[in-house]
Amino acid sequence: MTHTRWVRFLLDGTESFGQLQGERVLEHRGSLFGDNAPTGRSVALQDVKLLAPVQPTKVIALWNNFGQLREKLQLGLPEEPLYLLKSPNSWSAHEAPIPLPRGGGKVVFEGELGIVIGRRCTSVSEADAPAHVFGYTCGNDVTLADVLNRDASFTQWTRAKGIDGFCPLGPAVATGLDPAALRVKTLLDGQVRQDYPISDMTFSVARLVSRISVDMTLLPGDVILCGTSVGVGSIKPGSLVEVEIEGIGRLANRLE
Repeated sequence: MTHTRWVRFLLDGTESFGQLQGERVLEHRGSLFGDNAPTGRSVALQDVKLLAPVQPTKVIALWNNFGQLREKLQLGLPEEPLYLLKSPNSWSAHEAPIPLPRGGGKVVFEGELGIVIGRRCTSVSEADAPAHVFGYTCGNDVTLADVLNRDASFTQWTRAKGIDGFCPLGPAVATGLDPAALRVKTLLDGQVRQDYPISDMTFSVARLVSRISVDMTLLPGDVILCGTSVGVGSIKPGSLVEVEIEGIGRLANRLE
């Protein structure tokens, strides 16, 4: 299946977007999610700074959405998608540093597939949901693990996952991919720690988009992180985490 990779980038102080072709970016004008056309300018990838590939109004992150991890953690099968929201201050880009939390603590990586919404959708059916998906990106749902259950009366999902720089996305958004055929691979300092198939996902892309759109309107650029599987682990300061999905690329971020 043919696919196209789109990036947002900064060049000479100006934000732009375009198609990534090999080691060059073909600049476009217009809207990523609407009408656009090439400007005729081609720039070397090494000469631009990649930005987060989209500017979401919200990032939705799934919990307990993969069978292998559910079995390992001895969790029950959810009847509907279980999710949380990542805060805007957490969104970052390829090669942006992950700041060490100012309060300290154990930082954990979670390599994930991100669904990028391309059309506004409210309460769409599963049959119609794929038409509202623009493409897919890599995400790292970074978590401050030891605050999650610090208070026995309240699981602190928002705090643990909403810290500055705790949601890298990128490096590109790819269109024309079959998500069920994808694998997510996460490397820590060059060593593979996660390598799992999206086909093990409990709720399909169509089901996720449909069901979440019943709760909240999804807008172009919004991202649904599909959840993670086995192999998550802690990151030490200075360590490099890379989330790789064939057809999209490799998202790389280092913990400061």
